[in-house]
Amino acid sequence: MDHEEEDLRVYNVLVNDEEQYSLWWKDKAIPPGWKAVGPEGKKEDCLRYIEEVWTDMRPLSLRKKMAEQAKHSPDLH
Repeated sequence: MDHEEEDLRVYNVLVNDEEQYSLWWKDKAIPPGWKAVGPEGKKEDCLRYIEEVWTDMRPLSLRKKMAEQAKHSPDLH
């Protein structure tokens, strides 16, 4: 697609079990392990949504592990 052409495709916002987000064309089957969330529509609208909600890029399993370690670590202050 020429960079000057407007992208008229419709997108879905997807999320996986690790709370990682992605864009997916609406007319394509959603891959295993992912589900549609948030808006569907123009690419820029979907990207804006992802930017607003995906504030911590760490996978969920890492966030949980770090939280658990913090609970069991001695306070260094």
